[in-house]
Amino acid sequence: MIFPADYKSVGVTRTDPTERIGCPIYFSTEYLIADLPSGFSTYKVKSEGEGLLKKLISLEPVAKGSQIKKFEEKLDSHDRTRLIESAIPLCKGGVNTIIFEGMDRHITFVQYPSLHEVVEIEIIDISPPEPPWLAFAIQRLTRSGILGELNIRFTTKLIDLRQFEGEKMVFPCHASELRGKYLDTDIDIENNSELVGCDISKQIFELRFPDLDYRHINMCPLKAELYMPTRPFITRCCQSKKSGMVNINGIDGVVVHWGASEYDIVDAIRMLVKVLKGIK
Repeated sequence: MIFPADYKSVGVTRTDPTERIGCPIYFSTEYLIADLPSGFSTYKVKSEGEGLLKKLISLEPVAKGSQIKKFEEKLDSHDRTRLIESAIPLCKGGVNTIIFEGMDRHITFVQYPSLHEVVEIEIIDISPPEPPWLAFAIQRLTRSGILGELNIRFTTKLIDLRQFEGEKMVFPCHASELRGKYLDTDIDIENNSELVGCDISKQIFELRFPDLDYRHINMCPLKAELYMPTRPFITRCCQSKKSGMVNINGIDGVVVHWGASEYDIVDAIRMLVKVLKGIK
């Protein structure tokens, strides 16, 4: 796949670029798109010199004519995953290169688009309440484009606590509205109840009801009791000291605090991507 890292390295000309060998060219131009009446052509640029304008030495053809199609809709040029996903269905019948025009009119392209370089990250979250905050926040962040240049996409695994509803079940918080008792509001907890909560909930239960026997189902995603990650992941925990990089069963992931802001979530995702891609 050829996909320029930044559209600032892609130049556009409406004259035949092969006639411009030896002429000045902007210093950051690595690829050149020729938009001519006869159709599009794309080239790899070789230049030399210093300063804002370099000398164009040679052009290596990348694609031309019927190999190229322009995407009709303007998209966010920084959202690399969406551009790749949009290009793949169009690459058929000899077409291998898709040209995109961004919302700001800048141009870029992708040749032989593939999701092979796109990292899939699993969102592991708890439901209810609805919507689950982490999954909801990442959905909004993805739509905003703030994660676009990271070459990532997300899948979601929700641990649905409704499977544990019942008369003798105890949950951490009344905000979940699950059928059962709540550790933060109820005082009539029965003996031999089942607590569905994390380690902090377990400590609170034992402090409040030291004489009761109970069974504990640990719902914390970090304990992997209810779900084992299958790929790189992001999840949340109520203990802020556990925020940061983790590894579960050989799989790298990142943890944010239960009430993390969207700023915190973006920082965590960027940290995870750096680790996964070996960026220092």
